Amino acid sequence: MLKVALALISGLVLSNAAAEEIWIGRFPAQGEFPAPWQIDQIDKKVPPTRYQLRTWDGVNAVEAHADASMALLGRPLAIDLDRTPILCWRWRIDHALKNADMRTKAGDDYAARVYLTFRVPPDQLGFGTRTKLALARSIYGDQVPDAAINYVWDNQQPPETLMNNAYTDRARMIVVRAGELEAGRWVSERRDVRADFTRAFGTIEGQLTGLAIAVDTDNTREKARAGFADFRFVPTSRDCGNEIEGMDAQR
Repeated sequence: MLKVALALISGLVLSNAAAEEIWIGRFPAQGEFPAPWQIDQIDKKVPPTRYQLRTWDGVNAVEAHADASMALLGRPLAIDLDRTPILCWRWRIDHALKNADMRTKAGDDYAARVYLTFRVPPDQLGFGTRTKLALARSIYGDQVPDAAINYVWDNQQPPETLMNNAYTDRARMIVVRAGELEAGRWVSERRDVRADFTRAFGTIEGQLTGLAIAVDTDNTREKARAGFADFRFVPTSRDCGNEIEGMDAQR
């Protein structure tokens, strides 16, 4: 009887742990991108970054190729950051960009970036900010977010550098990796999105609405390749782990 009870308790614990792990991007080895992932070519005048599925050094992943190009591969999200604020993923680059400089518009390119969008209550945005957002949406459409965080693999600035995007102060750039020391292999990341949002934007509230990935070289005209894999959210109490198990709960 004791063994049965222990087995039931163990199963319940494992079930609860699995429920707290929310997969948003576990990719197949080939074929089409799973819904609701889709490519977004923001500027039709700029050639799009190319994305494909593959198995890369044993990891099912998205491979992105940029050649003086830019496009996002993204999806909408509905994540409760109070319960699961930790974003886990793996990525890799072939090399850092040579001519990028995140401080300037001409250098606003990245070997790899993970882009998070947020909705902010209107009463927490100043009149000037609301006006600028309305103008931007009249040009680029409703996909322009109230706020955004970009986790980037930069070529110059050290990890944990935080600065405004060169084009808009509604997007904040956080350097997660820099340079080429870890290029050419998979690297695992663990970020507290809720804490990073507070660090970037202060006390305003942000509701996470989307995630996208990109390799971005339209300004520097360079060539670059990167890989992205295994995106999921977990509670603060959980490690990301190196062994990836489970299914995509938001496919």
